Amino acid sequence: MRIVSFYNVKGGIGKTATTVNLAYLATYEGARTLVWDLDPQGAASFYFRIKPKIKKGGKGLLTGKKALEDVIKGTDYTRLDLVPSDFSYRNLDLELDDFKKPGTRLRKLLKPLDKEYDFIFLDCPPGISLVSENALVAADTVIVPTIPTTLSLRTLDQLLDFCIKMNLDHSKIMAFFSMVDNRKKLHKQIIENPPQNVRVLKTWIPYASDVEQMGVYRQPVAVFAGNSRAGKAYQALWNEINARLR
Repeated sequence: MRIVSFYNVKGGIGKTATTVNLAYLATYEGARTLVWDLDPQGAASFYFRIKPKIKKGGKGLLTGKKALEDVIKGTDYTRLDLVPSDFSYRNLDLELDDFKKPGTRLRKLLKPLDKEYDFIFLDCPPGISLVSENALVAADTVIVPTIPTTLSLRTLDQLLDFCIKMNLDHSKIMAFFSMVDNRKKLHKQIIENPPQNVRVLKTWIPYASDVEQMGVYRQPVAVFAGNSRAGKAYQALWNEINARLR
């Protein structure tokens, strides 16, 4: 089992769309995959048509009053399961803070699933918090969608600084460019001269209406527009990431 966190300090950068599309592609190729929607907005749960409700809330999961296995839901796709989010997740930071070693709680909760899945994808909320620290600690690999703009590169530097400060292994971070608009000179310049202090994948995801249409169809792009530019880009991104995970 490999745990992959999809994370960025910044929101609105295509993180959840990436999680949902890559989880589907991993499953399509035969991998048993679980997505844990950790964002109280519940966007991944919405895309997979799963009701965003958890009995006893996020606190029940953290304290063990509700087993993680008991809240896993099947999706429309074989071998692809989801732990949905609900609004109680907005308090996860406060609840994690009650544990003696709050930074390792998610990793402990996921350990019993070791034999059940090939991949666990964590769809993380934006911001720097105890939840994000847990996701960084738990992950074997951290995928960071980054828009090729100055402010987005700044948040990437903030993430690297945070990892160094918290003594977290930042070598497991892989960034890729997301929501790329080739008509913009700055986007082109940054893609041609990517940052050198972090691994940046070659594949980038275009800014495309097909990605926005995921909210209408409530499906991964590959299901309703697999041959579109965005669909092919997600497939190429998964191929590149999967090759590096082996």
